[in-house]
Amino acid sequence: MIVDLIIGLIMGGLAGFVAGKIMGSGDHGVVVNIILGILGGVLSGVVFGLLDIGTKGIIGNFIFAVIGACALIAIWRKVLKK
Repeated sequence: MIVDLIIGLIMGGLAGFVAGKIMGSGDHGVVVNIILGILGGVLSGVVFGLLDIGTKGIIGNFIFAVIGACALIAIWRKVLKK
């Protein structure tokens, strides 16, 4: 259980980093991208789970986490935009 949590946090952090590169979001920093990646991984897991869309293996989970992180980065930009 602890190992799964640690792997999830590392994978979410990497997903946030990748999503930051995809979205070109150098304006708010790597740390925010990593946090948004972790939250995006959780968010995408919930949303795709409700839609009954599952993944197979760590690569599928990573892709979903990147998608969730990209969505959160886009939302983050809209919220901070004045």
